[in-house]
Amino acid sequence: MADEVKLYAAAVSPFVFRVKIALNIKGIKYENLEQDLSNKSAELLKYNPVYKKVPVLVHNGNAISESLVIVEYIDDAWKGVSILPHDPYEKAVARFWAKFIDDTCIPALLKTFGRDGNKKTDKEACDQLQILENELKVKGTKFFGGDSINLVDIAADFIAYWVGIIQEVTGKTLVTKDKFPTITVWADHFINLEVINQVLPPREQLLAFFKKMFAKA
Repeated sequence: MADEVKLYAAAVSPFVFRVKIALNIKGIKYENLEQDLSNKSAELLKYNPVYKKVPVLVHNGNAISESLVIVEYIDDAWKGVSILPHDPYEKAVARFWAKFIDDTCIPALLKTFGRDGNKKTDKEACDQLQILENELKVKGTKFFGGDSINLVDIAADFIAYWVGIIQEVTGKTLVTKDKFPTITVWADHFINLEVINQVLPPREQLLAFFKKMFAKA
């Protein structure tokens, strides 16, 4: 019997995009159930009663929430190209950096691009990005995962694609090739990968979404 895989999604979400990348890497067919985030479906609320948000992956009736948890589940549940390293230490390191991106980098960027953004928050966001810049520079590899992407690259999708669009909408430019040369080159490599391009949301769609969002801010 074939697996039944459903993804409760929102095209504009970088967290949903993480899951789509993982599913695409593994070559998994799934039903994409686009959600209206202003009027969440009863099914979404049923499958994610705690956080009530996307993404939610439903695999043969079992619901999994939180993007990085889902990505790890996909890596464990299906064979094929590995998303996490096999070595226990390298796997722990990947989880550390993915968590750093989620808990520190993304919140700092969202804060400084928001209505409360100022020079202090700009510096805080740049300080966190510099840590990532230094890590990738020390590794000396094309991706955080080496020659191919892994959990860390997937976790950083917001930095690779969404930040540039938000900068265009807000007129605030923090991530440039001069300030972050290694991250900028990494981002170009990342978004030009076929496995990424195949599921990347259209730039025009994100521009329209953020223009509307920041107009309300």
